[in-house]
Amino acid sequence: MVDMEFAPDIEELVDVEEDLGQEDVKSLIVHNDDFNTFDHVINTLIKVCKHDVHQAEQCTYIIHFKGKCAVKKGSLKELRPMRDGITDAGISATIE
Repeated sequence: MVDMEFAPDIEELVDVEEDLGQEDVKSLIVHNDDFNTFDHVINTLIKVCKHDVHQAEQCTYIIHFKGKCAVKKGSLKELRPMRDGITDAGISATIE
């Protein structure tokens, strides 16, 4: 049973999270395909998302083996240009 004395504290924490805009954090998802090379995806993530080589390589392997990978988190405003840059390179990407 929950001690009702602590319930207002929980509500207050939720309000703080909402004030910080946590619900606006989205993920830029890159999806696997059968025609883009590893090098192309790696180079695109470096160029568009400003990943370092190691991070881009890891994301590319996750994309290949898991089918998709969240390559960046941020606001819709931050992620849209990155998604557009990735899709302009012929790679499938969505924002969720």
